[in-house]
Amino acid sequence: MKARRIVVLGTLASDPYAGMAWMHMQIAVGLARLGHDVSYVETTSTWPYDPIRQARVCDSDYAVAYLARVAASFGLGDCWAYRRSYLDNAWLGPRRAVAEDLLAHADAVLNVTGSTYLAKEGLQIDRHVYFGTDPVRHELEFAKGDGDTRAFIEAYTDCVTYGENIGNLDCPIPPLPRLRSKTRQPVLLDLWQSGPPPREAFTTVCNWKQAGRDIEYQGEVYYWIKHHEFLKFIDLPRCLNQPIELAMPLHGLTSDERSLLESNGWRLTHAHAFTTDPWAYRDYVQTSRGEFTVAKDQNVRLRSGWFSERSACYLAAGRPVVTQDTGFGTVLPTGEGLFAFNTMEDIITAFEAIHADYDRHSRAARRIAEEYFRAETVLAKVLEDLGL
Repeated sequence: MKARRIVVLGTLASDPYAGMAWMHMQIAVGLARLGHDVSYVETTSTWPYDPIRQARVCDSDYAVAYLARVAASFGLGDCWAYRRSYLDNAWLGPRRAVAEDLLAHADAVLNVTGSTYLAKEGLQIDRHVYFGTDPVRHELEFAKGDGDTRAFIEAYTDCVTYGENIGNLDCPIPPLPRLRSKTRQPVLLDLWQSGPPPREAFTTVCNWKQAGRDIEYQGEVYYWIKHHEFLKFIDLPRCLNQPIELAMPLHGLTSDERSLLESNGWRLTHAHAFTTDPWAYRDYVQTSRGEFTVAKDQNVRLRSGWFSERSACYLAAGRPVVTQDTGFGTVLPTGEGLFAFNTMEDIITAFEAIHADYDRHSRAARRIAEEYFRAETVLAKVLEDLGL
């Protein structure tokens, strides 16, 4: 494989949450491990969020220090640049002097989640790849003829998606133009290797409600927020002899919502304590017995085949995962270590199997991660699909 110059373009400093750090760094480090010259670059006009001040701010004080810390902890301390587009357009970081040249002449610029609108940034890019990690919204908006989305997508040379069923007969989501690769989350397996779990709780990290991304398509409304799906299984903890813990921003819950969850046996913990640091986030996953979670209605009803990066990390830690079915069984093995559910009966059956032989399902979870989510394997295939 020829060594390439690749830019991973993202928003991990603007949205400084642990899940975002892992999402971007596992792509960047995975590519570097394949022998490529990788730079992480961030340039967005959106004000960055500062979790200390709990607000979006028009300065880079927290964002740049956080990015430097995260990049160094993943071994990319000399390989990043940050542009303060919202203030003075100043470039910061060890690759600040070459950042614009990298964007203009790299073999590929992977715009992770498509969150960076380079048309607004006034920067030139040659091979611009939309790296879609959250399928449905852009696909449906493009199909509906939304002008802004069409202009945004048409600016890309290629598209990549985590919706592995898109284009299949059982998935009605229309593919984006120039879709070159259907892939999944790359995971740095060595960083997630773990021993036996010290806690009994199955856990997940989530938000209860995040408004504004539901979408209507062909007379149906498809929901982005997850609480609709949790409500379908609200009495689950009372049906199981198994503690289930939801880590979320508790300040976002109303008193009625919190009472509903707690009265049905859900354990709640405030996610802020560990979601601003990628390594504390990893510790939370590794100390869990497994993951129970739901998926977005958009992915469930449209059968996108999307799978959660967080769930992939649970698998890599040897933690069994019980998650809502999005059609991912077409590409991933289920029934041992990983369980897809549609009904309450499916969930109970999965937990019974895990309780009957936890060690077997823990080993199976790790094997699935090794075979299907190894960062080097996943990303090598993406580059092959892109002709790089």
